[in-house]
Amino acid sequence: MIEIEAIGTIHTPYSAKDFCPSQPVEREEGEARLVVDPRFEAGLADLAGFRYIYAIFHLHAQDQEPTMQVKPPWAKGVSVGLFASRSPNRPARIGISVVRLKKIEANVLTTGLIDVYDGTPLLDIKPYIKELDAKADANYGWIEGLDGHQHLLDHIRGIPHAHHEHKHHHHHHDD
Repeated sequence: MIEIEAIGTIHTPYSAKDFCPSQPVEREEGEARLVVDPRFEAGLADLAGFRYIYAIFHLHAQDQEPTMQVKPPWAKGVSVGLFASRSPNRPARIGISVVRLKKIEANVLTTGLIDVYDGTPLLDIKPYIKELDAKADANYGWIEGLDGHQHLLDHIRGIPHAHHEHKHHHHHHDD
């Protein structure tokens, strides 16, 4: 058993009673506030220069027993191993998001939306550094095997895209 002390609390528009998106959205509507315990405020020095940060948090509202096979809701019924998924239902209930850092005022960070319930315990913050964190040769693993995976990725990321542009030339469903 490991005990981890939260460094603060994440405030979002999502109450545990409502819907909560299952992936970070890249749209800019909405904000989250990361309220860091004043004891740790000095640790925020020099962070404001970064455009993106990692927020690491405890998915405290997750009360289901994790299963080792999951069906991501967007993956057309495909079943994959839990650790090959981004399911929030995990043994250690640790979540991580890369979010846009908008401003820091004293011990409060205003960021883009984070896909967690209001009141989620914040465990750590780290800067997202372009060359270290963006792997140019990263791939899509099992997602590449899904029909129309590029279109699916747009949905997952919450990127607005026009459906009428999808003429579906390359993969006729009736071959």
